[in-house]
This record gives sequence, C-alpha cells and structure tokens, in this order.
Amino acid sequence: MQDEVSGEEESTLESNDLPGDEAEVDEAEKLNEEIVAELLADDELSGTEELEEQVSKANDQVLRVQAEMQNVRRRAERDVENAHKYALEKFTADLLPVVDNLERAISTIDASDEGQKAVATGLELTLKTFVDVLDRFKIEAVDPAGQPFDADLHQAVSMVPNPDLEPNTVMDVFQKGYTLNGRLVRPAMVVVSKAG
Repeated sequence: MQDEVSGEEESTLESNDLPGDEAEVDEAEKLNEEIVAELLADDELSGTEELEEQVSKANDQVLRVQAEMQNVRRRAERDVENAHKYALEKFTADLLPVVDNLERAISTIDASDEGQKAVATGLELTLKTFVDVLDRFKIEAVDPAGQPFDADLHQAVSMVPNPDLEPNTVMDVFQKGYTLNGRLVRPAMVVVSKAG
C-alpha cells in the first residue's frame, strides 16, 4: 500500500512537474528568451564592432597603398623627366672643350692681318652656330666676371689681392662654366679677389 501511495504522489508530481502555475513557467521562459536575445544582440554588436574595425583597418591599408602608389608614380615621372632633361649631360661636357678651343682660336687671330680675317670670320660663324645649338638644347654659359664668387657655380683657381674690388669678387674667368637645364655641367674656372 505504501508503494501505491508513493506511486500516486510521483504521478501527481510528474503531472505538475514543479510547484507553481504555468504562468510562472511561461514568464521564466520569456525571461530566458529575452536574456538569450540580449546575449545574441551583444554578440552581434561586438561582431559588428569587430567588422567595423576590420573595415576601418582595411580602408587605412587601401589609403596607404594608394598614397604609396601615387608617390611611386610621381618618383617615376620625375625620374623620366630628369632623364629627358639631363640625357645630354655627358655629351655636353664632351662638347664644351670644342667651344673653348674655338674661342681661344678666335682670340689669337690678329685682326689687322688681312689673310687671317677670312679665317676669323669662318671661326666666328662656326662658334655662333655652335652656341645657337647649345642654346636650343638649354645649355647656357656661366660667365661670372665681376660677380660675387659662388662656390656652387665657380671653381677658384687663384685668389689675388685687389683693393678696387670687394673681397670674393670674380676678377677674371679662365674658362666659362656651363649649365644644362639649370644643372651645372662644368663650373667656371675663375680668379677671385681677396682683401689685401
């Protein structure tokens, strides 16, 4: 009999499961669902924040790569431009002694000698043609007589005391200098005044 009573109690407990009514169970289930939903929302938010952070990092990388590509492109353009501008630099340096020799030849000719006048005229025309070609290729002479000495453009061969000139003034030019598109190809060889 005892067994029958305890069996009835078990069946009663099983049918009711837990003490309390169904409203409390429904409320607990709703609360549990809300908590799960909040946790999922938090996970989604943290996932969204993570994704936003990754997108931000990716955008930063893209911007850096674009900036680097732009810098590389500018450098390449500048290198190509310089290659075009200064491709003749060595050739120019090799031609300058020809100009120097023509100028020296003209300066040694005796202008009073009728026999040398034709030679002088021919040399002058040749020099003028040569200088015109140099000008066309933006090769300019640096002839600094009377100007202040500039170590970037001039090479001092000697210094001579001269009370009539300011110190560090170019007194005489032994050899003209030349620039190609503003870049020095050969410095002018000069005599510079010094205080004395």
